[in-house]
Amino acid sequence: MPRATARLLLPAIVLMAGLGLLAVILLVTQRLGNAPAAALIGGPFALTAQDGKPRTDADFRGGPMLVFFGYTHCPDVCPTTLFDLSQAFARLGPKAKIAGVFITVDPERDTPAVLKDYLASFDARITGLSGSRAALEPVYKAYRAYAKKSPGANGEYTMDHVALVYLMDSQGRFVGSFNTSQPPEAAAKELAAFL
Repeated sequence: MPRATARLLLPAIVLMAGLGLLAVILLVTQRLGNAPAAALIGGPFALTAQDGKPRTDADFRGGPMLVFFGYTHCPDVCPTTLFDLSQAFARLGPKAKIAGVFITVDPERDTPAVLKDYLASFDARITGLSGSRAALEPVYKAYRAYAKKSPGANGEYTMDHVALVYLMDSQGRFVGSFNTSQPPEAAAKELAAFL
């Protein structure tokens, strides 16, 4: 093949390869975009509430649900987030059908009794859920929630975990992450759109 022809063919081949790659990316993106959000994040669960009774995701339907993964020994992020959610819930008023769901990432320490005592300081519409590792692991996976034990001194440990608050609609479908750092009035206004 003459050198001049090769010089002309090389850019054409690169262009065609680039267009092929772009087509594949667009196809994959479109398929993901057409998938329902609930299929990507969230899903059914069956765990134990702080009152010792079984609860499922279906128990929280009919209004927006805010799901947060944490643990009662958390020194800062968890109590701050639960306080912020309580403030937003208070601005919505006591009759607003909204649920906060606090799912433990530390079931070895967070028994229902421990959760009940811990959550007494926050809005009563926040339910604490625990269970066995076998029951919790699929929930972490469904919500893409990261949690890992971080050993400390004298056998103590903390939990590294996702700090995202998941906003789910009245049918349990993922809407997006919820910003708890905004003022309570703004947070309540955002949540009111889903009531």
